[in-house]
Amino acid sequence: MPLYAVVDVETTGGSYQKARLTEVAIYLFDGKEIIKEFSSLINPEQPIPFMITRLTGITDAMVADAPKFYEVAREIVELTEGAVFVGHNAAFDYNFIRHEFKNLGYNFKRPTICTVKMSRKILPGHSSYSLGNLCNSLGINIFNRHRAAGDALATTYLLKLLIDTDAKMINDQVQEIPLIIKDVPEDTGVYYLHDERGHIIYVGKSINMYERILQHFRNQDTSKALEMKSRIASVSYEVTGNELLALLLESIEIKNHKPPYNRAQRRTRYGYSVFTYTNEDGYICFEPCHQSNGHQALASFTSLNNAQNFLYGLIEKHSLCQKLCGLYETSSACFHHSIKQCNGACIGLESPDRYNMRAMNALSDIGFKDPDFYILDKGRTSDEYSVVKVAGGRYCGFGYVDSYSFDPESLDACIRKFEDNRDTRHIIKSYMRKHPGLKVVRCSPKPANYDSEMSIF
Repeated sequence: MPLYAVVDVETTGGSYQKARLTEVAIYLFDGKEIIKEFSSLINPEQPIPFMITRLTGITDAMVADAPKFYEVAREIVELTEGAVFVGHNAAFDYNFIRHEFKNLGYNFKRPTICTVKMSRKILPGHSSYSLGNLCNSLGINIFNRHRAAGDALATTYLLKLLIDTDAKMINDQVQEIPLIIKDVPEDTGVYYLHDERGHIIYVGKSINMYERILQHFRNQDTSKALEMKSRIASVSYEVTGNELLALLLESIEIKNHKPPYNRAQRRTRYGYSVFTYTNEDGYICFEPCHQSNGHQALASFTSLNNAQNFLYGLIEKHSLCQKLCGLYETSSACFHHSIKQCNGACIGLESPDRYNMRAMNALSDIGFKDPDFYILDKGRTSDEYSVVKVAGGRYCGFGYVDSYSFDPESLDACIRKFEDNRDTRHIIKSYMRKHPGLKVVRCSPKPANYDSEMSIF
């Protein structure tokens, strides 16, 4: 029978990255009885918001003389060593404890069980699985609600009830933490699941690779999940330091290895593209083509039909000319001009300046604001930055540099080259949009206007 460290924490807020602990309680439980316990207020070294005080009753005055986390850290490590970390919504308590240890430079890592998830499986049918409501419906008294010791003790009683009801399911949950993942870090990166012959059967990414792989082993929801789990013989991984690199690496690795259990994410290589140029009359033009023609791709596609449909969308949205978009072969006006949906750029009735304003809007919608730049983000260690390079509007690859090596020569030298495709550009654009505070180093000044030498992507 494993040991369970049943944990509850109180905090100054909901985000473990910003808030701090105000109280910790741990009951060491052997499945039958409590054999050791720990409870302490913690000085959070930051003010406790009024709303939190109203909920927990813990005030700034109460924690002023309480120990700081580093003063109780050793006791927490020793008490939980070799035990399964249990919590009601375990991820909340576990992330706060882990982050406090991370601030001390220590990697706190324990297998976890969530009594919310296990209650849903073992005790189905309850209208609410919050600790208060569930305990009330099960006749478990909670003394001192919203305080760590009271909630942790109630969670211990709940765990005992779950074990008494279905010990096998609880034990299976513990046993499904295989030795092959014990060295996988709880860091951001890409992981590879291998069969007994070493072949890659699945590629995934996560901001916590250990927990994500553990989910694969615990997933019994589908026959596909069970089949894949039965084939996993080993695990490998690559720490990336941040999610952008994990997304980019996962995308290219799935395309390269075509793992059998990544069917939904696999893509055939993009053989067709849309490129852009300025014609001899000064109009910005678009053209669908095969990528082998050497042109810089504005967007890439699996078929010529998809590339053409993409251009039809641009025409519709920005009132562009079919002929100047490579979709209407004629020496005269395009069809849309005859039905008054084109202003006549195809036959010179609309000036290049006026037409190109809309064409530039189309380019702005789908391209990078600058064709040449580096994205700097956090690396794998505190004294390292990751670098993503985009040149000529194309993804070139990524690498890592020391925090003081920001000159173009150093940035170029670190780049590990990867293939450019539509997915990688979409990933980069989406990530930049969601993270406006990213450090971006531009390689060249943004051109004042578009010309045939400029690549939007």
